[in-house]
Amino acid sequence: MMMASTTANAQLSSNPDKFLGNITTSYQVDFGKEKYYTLWNQITCENESKWGSVEGSRNSYNWGCDNAFNYAKQHKFTYKFHALVWGAQYPGWFKSELPIKERYAAIVKWFDAVKKKYSTLPLIDVVNEAVGMHQQGNPLMKESLGGEGKTGYDWLIKAFELAYERWPDAILIYNDFNTFQWNTNEYIELVRMLRDAGAPIDAYGCQSHDLTDCDVNKFKNSMVTLQSALKMPMYITEYDIGTNDDNYQKQRYMEQLPYMWEADYCAGVTLWGYIYGRTWTGSEENGTKGNSGLIRDSQDRPAMTWLRDYMKSSPAKTAKSPFPGMKKEASIYVRPLDIKVAKGDVLPIQVRASMATKTIEKVELYVGSELIATMTEAPYQAEYTVPTNTTGWKTLKAVVTTTDGETFERLSRFNILSSTTKRSPYSDAIPELPGTINITEYDKGAQGVTYDKASRSTTANTQTGGWMEYTVDVKEDGIYSFDAEVASTVDGASFHLSEYSFDNLTFLADIVEVPQTGGSSIFKTMHGVLTKSLTAGRHRICLNIDKGGFKIKSLTFRRYEQDKSISVSVKSVSPATISVGDKTTITVNASSSTSTIAEVKAYANDLLIGIMTEAPYTFEFEPLAAGSYTITAIATTAEGKEKMSAKKTLKVSAKRSPYSNSPIIIPGIIEAENFDKGGEGFTFHDSDSQREGDVNYRSDSEGVDFVRGNGGVCIGYTAANEWLEFTVDVKEAGKYNYAATVSSGTTGSGFTIGLVKNGSVTSLAKVNVPKTADNDWNVYQKVEGKLSKDLEAGQQIIRITINGANCNIDKIELTCANPNGIDAATTEQHQPTGPVYNLSGQKVDANYHGIIIKNGRKILVR
Repeated sequence: MMMASTTANAQLSSNPDKFLGNITTSYQVDFGKEKYYTLWNQITCENESKWGSVEGSRNSYNWGCDNAFNYAKQHKFTYKFHALVWGAQYPGWFKSELPIKERYAAIVKWFDAVKKKYSTLPLIDVVNEAVGMHQQGNPLMKESLGGEGKTGYDWLIKAFELAYERWPDAILIYNDFNTFQWNTNEYIELVRMLRDAGAPIDAYGCQSHDLTDCDVNKFKNSMVTLQSALKMPMYITEYDIGTNDDNYQKQRYMEQLPYMWEADYCAGVTLWGYIYGRTWTGSEENGTKGNSGLIRDSQDRPAMTWLRDYMKSSPAKTAKSPFPGMKKEASIYVRPLDIKVAKGDVLPIQVRASMATKTIEKVELYVGSELIATMTEAPYQAEYTVPTNTTGWKTLKAVVTTTDGETFERLSRFNILSSTTKRSPYSDAIPELPGTINITEYDKGAQGVTYDKASRSTTANTQTGGWMEYTVDVKEDGIYSFDAEVASTVDGASFHLSEYSFDNLTFLADIVEVPQTGGSSIFKTMHGVLTKSLTAGRHRICLNIDKGGFKIKSLTFRRYEQDKSISVSVKSVSPATISVGDKTTITVNASSSTSTIAEVKAYANDLLIGIMTEAPYTFEFEPLAAGSYTITAIATTAEGKEKMSAKKTLKVSAKRSPYSNSPIIIPGIIEAENFDKGGEGFTFHDSDSQREGDVNYRSDSEGVDFVRGNGGVCIGYTAANEWLEFTVDVKEAGKYNYAATVSSGTTGSGFTIGLVKNGSVTSLAKVNVPKTADNDWNVYQKVEGKLSKDLEAGQQIIRITINGANCNIDKIELTCANPNGIDAATTEQHQPTGPVYNLSGQKVDANYHGIIIKNGRKILVR
């Protein structure tokens, strides 16, 4: 629970119910001549508690926020965790190339890591800046947390549910910017939908970075607009006035801060930095860096002088707060089971209510001004029959009365559509589980109530953001497995199963990634296991389409009963690395000490690829596309019990082909950026999948860094052990010289030139790249030398391997070494029959004079 300050008289704010806080300064707490705790009674880490700062390296945690949090505890004031989910500062390893379910698992693991480190947190920015494209990473976060779903904001609801499960006593906040001037309506829509859906959001945070040039009347009107729409506690979370004009800064503080502070719905104000030159505002170029700071060269700017005086005033000391004592007493969330309903629908509603120190006497639920239920025992649930003579948004209000007579309120809404098609199961025969759901037989009802972006046609592709709900009867408690019949011609398609219950937005299983099946009408079976148990009784299961473009025919559910007496393993996948078009042999060992194995099913990325009923359990598998395949097997006994094997990995590369579809002719030039097509680990290797260069040269080379240089495209940002391969056609066997055009801004850079044959690499040369300019990679020069071994005539593979990082490579020219001079060439009349080349490997015609290469021989044409 949050602790009220016991050192209030030493701080600017002596109000016991709301704080005047600040952030860390350059990762420090005390900064300047005054101790932090003598000024502020709340702290937020500017960067130290963001996911990207904490878990920059996967599974390795740097809790730099400990410094601030421990300081707050020592001086007995409150602190805020900023922020759990943010589409701007997440780890570099968390990216779209990760499987969706792996990304979701990574977010859950991040929440768990924070919970393990900080079992209690007073205040949490659960999600930061999720309005539209406020951050470029928002689509990634949205997809990773389950997408839009029924509400359009399911991903945000899920984030708040995950936080509430771990910190039910914390004040959970949604935080965003541009709330006063530009995106006010979008902000209201987002926060209000979270509130209306019953998400455990306790307050909204207005960053207030946009107030430097905000007219006082517009600012006040925006405050009123926000609170009138949301009617929830507000925090001013990141207040700063960035200007070098002392009087202008003071004017804005005098106009704005009292209006914020004295609003009884404002729970506290956090300034975003106070040391001039150490805040994020302004710029170095024009001498305004950190111009929102209130203390400059250890002297108060006029706004700070005014702030000290204002916080001593009676209005500041006595201003009311929605969280007396800076603590959350009531957790109240009103959840209508559907946000949208048709006329005549019956709408179930639950009030989730609990108190920190008090006891609930009753919960009253209103629709508008009409009292529809008075409830004295949890769960506080009621039903409302929607009238048939009205449409539009209707307000829900829960009034919770405690035994000491105090009341607490929470609002929500639902929307009555013009449709008169009431919700009902698709047919009188409600599907039973175990059993099969036909995908086109989703519940009857209005669009937006039982489905969206969906079709009852069996030939229609799914659409991203679509969803369908199915009423089912679960016959027995337990975990269930499911088989989905899918067909897909696209990469990256995915779906998940969820249930919108009163208690939670529950993901019933991991997000399922649908692989290509070989055709839009080629249906194959995917297997999954629910991660949540289903209780016996009536349920609504929702099929959410995270990324559409595939077809799905049915979902078949079975009781998932494991049998520990079964032994099952994928003995081998041989070979474990193949190319598209090749086959691999999968061998499974399966037995039971108490029963008989009825069948063994093998799966690649959860897609059924083989069924075997007799030992030895062996079959051939031919993948359709390049990628990494997770191979598993499930053995089932005669009694229907099963067990899944551990995973094995099959790596499938694309077919190798030269970049220009023809081998590079040698003698000739190898352009470093034109390495073979085929894929990571097959024709190239990069140490990470992040593009660091300034050129987006190729789409088939994830992670390889292309840079502008030497008048064209080069390879840059190289790291040790990275490599590139090139298919070449050597026209003449013999000795060769190299001339590498390279650059480096540092010492120790270099690479090797090697020959790949039968899976091994033979070194031909070690190229030491000099420092061509000091910390400048734009100066290129040639480095020349000889290959240590002769090249054979014909097609072969050359590999460039980085052994000294930070060199840029433009090209490598390989020329014939001819120690015997021109006499080594045969003299004859040049006849225009068959292809001929000059010593640079370029095709020439009959008019060319000099040394040519024809049929692997040097010929002097006079």
